[in-house]
Amino acid sequence: MLRTIAFTVVTMSYPLAVWLLGDRLSPRVFAGVLVLLGALRLVGARKHVGAVGWVVFAVAAFCLAAMASFLNEVWPLRWYPALVNAVFLSTFLFTLVRPPSMAERIARLTEPDLPAFAIAYTRRVTVAWCCFFVVNGTLAALTAAFSSERVWALYNGAIAYVLIGLMAGGEYLLRRRVKASHAHG
Repeated sequence: MLRTIAFTVVTMSYPLAVWLLGDRLSPRVFAGVLVLLGALRLVGARKHVGAVGWVVFAVAAFCLAAMASFLNEVWPLRWYPALVNAVFLSTFLFTLVRPPSMAERIARLTEPDLPAFAIAYTRRVTVAWCCFFVVNGTLAALTAAFSSERVWALYNGAIAYVLIGLMAGGEYLLRRRVKASHAHG
């Protein structure tokens, strides 16, 4: 649990830290953070669905870190948010091919006996999140490749999280409506 919290906090603050501290700290410091993130994910991958995706993530994070260290440049580190989206996309896609879907797995943590309509709904939610990760990952890649560090940090360190919150909040409201419609009829 503590490892997951640490991973989440570091991941969420990473783009802003690169932007705010990029001119004060060596890219090698940020590369070390990427290696740490990859190691944390590798340790936790044994118990998660899509562990192969997290292993690929760890290896890719290590490669970005190695490139940043070797070149002593920040730009390879800007690809990290796109990498995270790619891993989430592959993990969610994997559960569509090998059910239960990711949203169903999460839903079963609180409701082990899901009705058929809920299983179909969670599959659609997983597809919606896959679409989100494609769009968000593409924008993360575009900002990494073509924008200033400020724009990259703004999108990947703030706007992307607002979009995630809107997606999750919208899904929550929709879920309540779907549940209510099935409860009444």
